[in-house]
Amino acid sequence: MDEKRWSERFEGAMGRLAARNHRRPLQALLLTLVLTVAGLFFARTLSLNADFVGLLPKNFPSVQDIDKLRKRFGGQGNVVVVGMGAEPEALKRFADDLAPKLAALPELRYVSHQRPSAFFDEHALYYVDLPDLKTIQERIDARMTWEKEQANPLFVRLDDAPPPSVDFSDIEQKYTGRANQRLSGQGDLYYLDTTERMVVLMAKPRGSAADLNYSKKVVGQVEDFLATQDLSKYGPGFKTAVTGTFKKKIDQQRVIVSDLASASTLAMVLLLAYLAFHFRSALAVGLTMLPVLAGLAWTYGYVGLAYGQVNLLTGFLAAVLGGLGVEHGIHLLGRYGTLRSEGMTSEAAVAESFRHTGFSALISALVAALTFLSLAMSEFRAFREFGVIAAVGMLVSVFSYVLILPALLGLASRFGWTPRVHESSAGPLGLLARWLPRSYRGVGLVVGAGVLVLVSQAYRVSFNYDSRSLEDYKQASAVLDQKVNNILGYSQTPVVVLTDSLDMEREVVRQLEARKAARGKDSTIDFVGALEDLVPRQQAEKQQVLQAIASKLGKLDPERLPADTRATLTRALHMAAAKPFTQEQLPTSVRHQFESLDGSTGGVVLVYAGGVSLSDGEGTRRFAKEVRGLQMPDGSQVSAAGEALILADILDMVSREGPRILVAAVLSVLAAMWLTLGKLRTALICMLPTLLSVIGLVGLMSVLGLQFNYLNIMVLPVLIGTTVDAGVHLVQRLGEPGADFISVYGETGRAITGGLLTSAIGFVALILAKHPGLNSIGDLANLGFGINLVIVLLGFPSLLLLVERWRRRHGTTPETPEEPAPEA
Repeated sequence: MDEKRWSERFEGAMGRLAARNHRRPLQALLLTLVLTVAGLFFARTLSLNADFVGLLPKNFPSVQDIDKLRKRFGGQGNVVVVGMGAEPEALKRFADDLAPKLAALPELRYVSHQRPSAFFDEHALYYVDLPDLKTIQERIDARMTWEKEQANPLFVRLDDAPPPSVDFSDIEQKYTGRANQRLSGQGDLYYLDTTERMVVLMAKPRGSAADLNYSKKVVGQVEDFLATQDLSKYGPGFKTAVTGTFKKKIDQQRVIVSDLASASTLAMVLLLAYLAFHFRSALAVGLTMLPVLAGLAWTYGYVGLAYGQVNLLTGFLAAVLGGLGVEHGIHLLGRYGTLRSEGMTSEAAVAESFRHTGFSALISALVAALTFLSLAMSEFRAFREFGVIAAVGMLVSVFSYVLILPALLGLASRFGWTPRVHESSAGPLGLLARWLPRSYRGVGLVVGAGVLVLVSQAYRVSFNYDSRSLEDYKQASAVLDQKVNNILGYSQTPVVVLTDSLDMEREVVRQLEARKAARGKDSTIDFVGALEDLVPRQQAEKQQVLQAIASKLGKLDPERLPADTRATLTRALHMAAAKPFTQEQLPTSVRHQFESLDGSTGGVVLVYAGGVSLSDGEGTRRFAKEVRGLQMPDGSQVSAAGEALILADILDMVSREGPRILVAAVLSVLAAMWLTLGKLRTALICMLPTLLSVIGLVGLMSVLGLQFNYLNIMVLPVLIGTTVDAGVHLVQRLGEPGADFISVYGETGRAITGGLLTSAIGFVALILAKHPGLNSIGDLANLGFGINLVIVLLGFPSLLLLVERWRRRHGTTPETPEEPAPEA
């Protein structure tokens, strides 16, 4: 059996199945009810997970590392309480009052409200290497000898040499930027900004911000506590706010949920409004929408069974699948109405509609499903789940129409309903159908030139690696969190290297600092901190040197020293009197940062990024390369863990897999259409508008200054799968026996326009979303649909007419007095 015969048999089977459901509508609708109830039951517990970590496979090293980190340390970030609107003394009093009460809350491990600067200033000389410490001792000795000589009236200096310097700035510069200095901070003892009139308290929860329910619990606990406090004693206008990683996660989730709900609602309203305009019949709108709604219930029932949750991309699929599903209904119901107006019975019209138009709908759904499945090749879970769910949804939508629409039409016809028929020669599409055969050369030239211009600009398009452009950073908690980072002087969320021993901890610090030094100004590491590294070595030897310094300095009378050296030597005397210390004697606020959930310390190295923003994907990728792949002496490797590194992996994956997915989408569509349509030439002709639209979209992005990102890049394979059916419907109808261009273009062009508009509606709703990432998807998709509409309604028919005229002139088709009727 050849390909053509196979397709004809399949067409017949679809027609017979539709006719059977038309004759026995109650059986079909009962099956529909059972499937819909089951789908809603399994979909009832679906939730949205917008966590970055959930977008990568669980076997990724970065995912496994961050899972270990969360189990051991409870995740990263803080719940940050900010007091605002008071004078500095009142702000400090608020911090002192609130910190112990806040730390008593059951879900908080500790609260930090003061910098550990006093301890690190006092013990600063213990962090100086022994040779440099001896250099300091020698300089002090030389200066003291000089001072004694100057104080002796019998001593006569024979030269005018300047006094020995006690400037230690060169040695201090050598140790600038180390963890003890950065963690001690600069400025006020409190985390205070006098300009903004705000003070910061950082509370560390026991759990992870990735658990949204836990985040809501701990943030709610803090907010409820703050609501019970009497803030009036800190001055009029004093208020509090909550920010930090946990609060931002909640706010971001709320924005996304709100966007998805509003997008789905708006898409449904727009679909109903367009269908009412298209059919001008309330019953026709219901006949089109009921199969779509049932199909969505079945699809999300599958999602509930297979995944249990949706992510940022799959969450808005309901709006997209709704628009794509309605397109089938427009074609099928439009064809049914035309056949009824030609005198066919309802059952015969159903059988004929599903035999030809229904088969075209199946081809387009199959092609779209294969295109979506090309996304399933990706290791990026957001793309993979989107591809699988969308493919299932496309096939389910065709099945729902075959099952439900004939049954509904069977019931409607028994009550005497007949569809309102739109004359194919009427309206804008009718006028266009009569105008194109006379002007197709000029139209083809203009559209072709426009496409060539866009194609010539496609190479200039770029990729946006900045994740901040994809998240809603205008939220109050996000804006306030940035101010908190400015007060701290470093990020609240460093990446973490987990270690198994003290030796490994020191080796990790040594290697990271060596990498930082080797890269110099190009390094992305700000500083590295480890608890073991914060307790200096050779403290006994250093204490001997310090005691010697203190002994000599103690004999000096500060009042007799010159003003330029008095402060320096007094500070040196204070630091020289410091005693050696252990880990247990480090400030509590410092030790807490290295404590695991069970209270044990050590086994962790904190790496803070510097010179790059971890929201900048390009900088994050550089940072990830610098902190990964640390080779230990025993041959093992350790890597840093953190959400920033998850983002780096996502960007690497998308940039690596994007071209492969696009090629797979094109080849799978071509293979499916070749198989179902029977001829490679026909498949290529049907794909031409889609390929030109995709390339034209890339060129238009360059002209408009738009960029790809790791979310909207999936629009390209989606456009391939969702726009190719326009060419299929037009070519298939023109290839039917006795078809003439004007009537086919008027009827099919109207259905194509409706189909593209309804497909775009799901994406139109995303343009109004507050989430910039969803905005970018909506922008690109609708630009792509707009370009495709111009090409498929003007450029593609003009090309078909041009080819047909050429064939007639060269004698490959018989000359007829009628307008040309292109064949498939």
